[in-house]
Amino acid sequence: MEENRILSETERNWSMLCHLSAFAGFFFPFGGIIGPLICWLTRRDESSWVNINGKASLNFQLSMLLYMFLTIPLCFIIIGIPIIVALGTIKVICVIIASVKAPKGELFKYPLVIPFIQ
Repeated sequence: MEENRILSETERNWSMLCHLSAFAGFFFPFGGIIGPLICWLTRRDESSWVNINGKASLNFQLSMLLYMFLTIPLCFIIIGIPIIVALGTIKVICVIIASVKAPKGELFKYPLVIPFIQ
């Protein structure tokens, strides 16, 4: 983070929302991508902290989507089903951890991330 400056409450809330909005995917198709994308695009220029968290969340959601699509063919030989369950579990746990850390000013490094957005 930039020189340990104090984060405003708005920055902390928006950074948390960048991560939590990924749960929209449970209610809307591609909501897990659209939610973080909207949060990031609306506040990225106003706060570097929201920009960092938004990109991290979006990169993780895009990576998980890619991994899920690549695993679908493996479901025909049964091995894909536990892989999809594991990916879903990792996704939920990581989003919760990142959502708790972001408003504290701590950056959570998501595992298995492909940096689509630099």
